[in-house]
Amino acid sequence: MFPEIDWTRPWYDTVRPAFEGLIDGPFIEAFNANAARLGLVNDQGQPVRFVPQAALPEGAAYEAFIGATGCVPTRENLHDFFNGLVWQTFPRIKRELNALQAAQIAQAGVGKSRGPARDAATIFDENAALLLVRDGAAGRALVDDLRAHRWREALYDRRALFGRDAELWLFGHALMEKLVAPRKAITAHVRVVFAGDDFFALDRAGRRDWIDAAVSNAIAAEGLSTAGFTPLPVLGVPGWWPDQSEAFYLDHTVFRPKRPASHTEGGHHDR
Repeated sequence: MFPEIDWTRPWYDTVRPAFEGLIDGPFIEAFNANAARLGLVNDQGQPVRFVPQAALPEGAAYEAFIGATGCVPTRENLHDFFNGLVWQTFPRIKRELNALQAAQIAQAGVGKSRGPARDAATIFDENAALLLVRDGAAGRALVDDLRAHRWREALYDRRALFGRDAELWLFGHALMEKLVAPRKAITAHVRVVFAGDDFFALDRAGRRDWIDAAVSNAIAAEGLSTAGFTPLPVLGVPGWWPDQSEAFYLDHTVFRPKRPASHTEGGHHDR
């Protein structure tokens, strides 16, 4: 399946277990076997099934269709391939995002403008990454630097925190698709999640389940806003790219300074 994907890249650590669990054969069939094994359901409790794109009725909204039927229209391309892997990796977060989107569509229709909640859900679904940070003075200083776009301080001076007290889990399937051909400018919308020592004591599968529960519960309780994201050029994550010298982080065409407060918050987003 898609030989152009380099599964040794650290940014695919998040979805690699789902990929490795696939049976041989057409990937929609493989996805459905995994979905059945994992017991995936939508917000209405209907089994999640991956179906060809042609199953989406003409004029039907994609998210509303998933919410109503549990069927995820899927094309045979990288974008939808990664989307299916994310469903198998973070099923509760995907379910909450779909429920939010479907509810917004039911309330306001599709329309030309998604509205702030759907905008935030779409950004999350397509381009988010989850930065898990050990709660404490060092972790909060790291997050303060990232939010202030003090890139050298966050990613170079504090690089020893990554792997020990901070780790990035990709979520957005469009983000994963772009990283098949990695470029320095590719930027994630990061949601910071503070976690205690208990999280960092878990194995990888345990951490994934913890994230799925914690983030889905937060979305269900609080909703979503674009103000909750902070930008992060993904190849700046310590250890994710060669030659991450101090000069690497001083490239202001990618690691841009914070814009004045009078401008809209959100940061650079490479598309």
